[in-house]
Amino acid sequence: MSGPYGSPAQQRSGPAHGESAAERRRPSGITAVAAALLGLVAAVAAGYLPVTLFIDIPSGFSLGDLPMWTLVDLGGYLGAGLFLLVGALATIFRATAGAVLLILGALIAIGSILLEPTLGTAGYADYFQVVFSLKGFAAVDRAVLVVLSPIVLVLAALPPTFSFLRYRTSAPGQW
Repeated sequence: MSGPYGSPAQQRSGPAHGESAAERRRPSGITAVAAALLGLVAAVAAGYLPVTLFIDIPSGFSLGDLPMWTLVDLGGYLGAGLFLLVGALATIFRATAGAVLLILGALIAIGSILLEPTLGTAGYADYFQVVFSLKGFAAVDRAVLVVLSPIVLVLAALPPTFSFLRYRTSAPGQW
């Protein structure tokens, strides 16, 4: 087949109706799904410490008796758990805000993890040695949070995660 001026006609290999190749191809959701599932596990791990502390408070003792930085650390763990939980659920339902909430939750969890050793007399080396000895459920819980928080942060911040969450298919019959 030839074109209007005798030259061979160029065949269009691109998609029809003005779509680009990137719009036609659906992005992979592996990073988004992995971030969401690991975010759920991290949310449970972040919420464990404050919840057990609140349950185990003896009678006659109140949270107001705790030092201010301990309350900040407990609030950080609660906030991280909440952000990670809501972010994971929003990511599962393909909301772009879910990835942002996962990033914020992971950052808050990392901040709480780094704040906790400064509250006692032990330094970072002693704290992480106890955490990674994995003796007791509290140590396992903190180890899970130490490992999962950076992974969730990286997975949620990757461009493929946002590409997947922003991708929308066009309705049939629309241009």
